[in-house]
Amino acid sequence: MIVEDTVTQPAPEPPNRLRALLARRRVTVPLFAVAFAVWWYFVGLPTDPMLAALWLWFGTMAFRPDQPWRHHLGFARDWVPIVLLLVAYDFSRGLADNDVAPHVTEMIHADEWLFGGTLPTTWVQDHLYDAAHVHWYDVLASFVYFSHFVVSLTIAAVLWFRSRPLWAAFMRRWFTLTALGLATYFLYPAAPPWWASEHGYIAEHVMRMSGRGWEAIGLHGGSKLLAVGQSMANPVAAMPSLHSAFAMSAVAFFLFKVRKRWIPLLLAYPLLMSATLVYTGEHYVIDAIVGYAYVGAVYLFVWLGERWWARRTGRQVGEAAESFLRETAPAEAEAGEPAVAQAPRTPSDASDSSDASRRTPAVD
Repeated sequence: MIVEDTVTQPAPEPPNRLRALLARRRVTVPLFAVAFAVWWYFVGLPTDPMLAALWLWFGTMAFRPDQPWRHHLGFARDWVPIVLLLVAYDFSRGLADNDVAPHVTEMIHADEWLFGGTLPTTWVQDHLYDAAHVHWYDVLASFVYFSHFVVSLTIAAVLWFRSRPLWAAFMRRWFTLTALGLATYFLYPAAPPWWASEHGYIAEHVMRMSGRGWEAIGLHGGSKLLAVGQSMANPVAAMPSLHSAFAMSAVAFFLFKVRKRWIPLLLAYPLLMSATLVYTGEHYVIDAIVGYAYVGAVYLFVWLGERWWARRTGRQVGEAAESFLRETAPAEAEAGEPAVAQAPRTPSDASDSSDASRRTPAVD
């Protein structure tokens, strides 16, 4: 379990220092954006976990160029276990099939049962895929598919930047979800639709085209990099869909921290991800449904673990998250929506809250 740090944060900056910081950001942030765009065009988007973490690290340095190196090195210290987990995940996932025949027909029958005898992947490709023309939604599908590799890590980087207790709470859930998904790949190797089609389990031809849209807009490096990564990955690690699970997890962490009117917009992302996976032949609908169920189970398990740890140690776990809820609750009330109910607080909790607020970085 990730333990929250107790690093003392700097006091709020005076106005003249804030103006100097903003002036420096006008240089460092555009430089970072240009460098990333050049890398993206010539090399491709960073799907490798070490490269992704490195670019996120550069981003935090560009956004806070005033911070000392000790602060920036703290990012590297905190993210080493995450990168190691992702590297181990990529390596071990390729071994998960263990030369055992994968499960294939169960997912096909499940999707056909859900949709009245029709297989969604073949139906949607029959109606939308055009071998002679790349549509706008093919380009959108490529970007949505790629977002799996960066969205969760980007959210984690922003949370680390703003509040390390919030970052720790998010990473506990992400870490547990990743480990559970990897364990399932070993216990239940399952083939995706494109694999089932290639091996004759699906009569219709299923195209695997998650990188097709990038070719249409000239990002050939990104398409080739994705193809290389897919060729090295385990082709029968499809159940559950961690693409769908990570997308839902990224949304679920904020569902009770935003105004209700934003919830449908947040939920649109995991639904769009799942639709993309079905259209591009990467997953069945049942894979996405199981991925969502994993998110619910993980969030419940981690929440119970946090409550148990709080009772055992007498500490308030996730104090920053509760503080964020209290900040958004009045806004809900002003908008005519009920505020989120807060649990009764003891004097010791209030003391912990005061300490946590002193540990939370100032937000520009």
